[in-house]
Amino acid sequence: MSNLTKLEFNALDVTGKNYLTWILDAEIHLSAMGLGDTIKEGNKTSEQDKAKAMIFLRHHLDEGLKTEYLTIKDPSTLWKDLKERYDHQKMVIIPKARYDWLHLRLQDYKSVSEYNSAMFKITSQLKLFGENITDKDMLEKTYSTFHANNMLLQQQYRERGFTKYSELISVLLLAEQNNELLMKNHQARPTGSTPFPEVNAVTNNEYRDNKSFGRERGHGYGRGRGRGHGRARGRGFGRGRGRSNQQNPPNFKRKSYFQKRATNEKKPEGSTMVKRGESTYSCCGMKGHWRSTCRTSKHFVDLYQASLKNVETNFTEQKSIGDRPS
Repeated sequence: MSNLTKLEFNALDVTGKNYLTWILDAEIHLSAMGLGDTIKEGNKTSEQDKAKAMIFLRHHLDEGLKTEYLTIKDPSTLWKDLKERYDHQKMVIIPKARYDWLHLRLQDYKSVSEYNSAMFKITSQLKLFGENITDKDMLEKTYSTFHANNMLLQQQYRERGFTKYSELISVLLLAEQNNELLMKNHQARPTGSTPFPEVNAVTNNEYRDNKSFGRERGHGYGRGRGRGHGRARGRGFGRGRGRSNQQNPPNFKRKSYFQKRATNEKKPEGSTMVKRGESTYSCCGMKGHWRSTCRTSKHFVDLYQASLKNVETNFTEQKSIGDRPS
């Protein structure tokens, strides 16, 4: 593996499957080193240049080929023997390249880049063996192999009058990228749906908190007007009906918003606040609720009111008897 890292290009395989690319790479590198004439038949180069060329060629041969051509010391002779051995590859590649060109279609590839790669691979092989493929041929091949669903798009590209194949491919690649972006945006969420704005969600939560805070302060249900008491606020003071027959609760003060949330704090000594459940409702005689939340049956309310009247009557009679002169 350490030897492979020093290679300028891939070594020639024993099967000769990479012979065509190998001879092109070898010619280019030998010309760059000033040793291009060493592989020509009947050259007059120095022995030193021939040795340099021979070292370079053998370094880029498979280990099996090195053994087979161990006795050859002239680079032109080695080059000739390899050509006679593997030159038949042209006869194998040309028919396949012509077949691929004939059946090359844009609609058979998933992306434009894949089609473009296949186009250059086939045309390079044909040009290597003398087949002349022009930009006009490549443009016509691309136009005529559009998918049938893109017939209108194909006509629009024809009308633009491209003269070079590279210009058409650039436009197709750009259109492909834009279409992919459009599909990603379309699949992000269903058509017609709108994402819920987070700002509105926070605003609604704050509105609910403020609304609940207002209810705790006694402003949640507006104002009511009683017959004998003027304007009143809160849930427990009625909505438009007076409470002249109702007894006032004893020193009842509601807890403030901040006192309710300070659950860990102790109740201060000497406080006059009374819990909601400790007040007695005079209509039914039960504790733990107000008039607006009373659900006691009317029958029991009437009995309770009648009992109160009897107690008051007895108390008045006893008082009047006690006031009589003996």
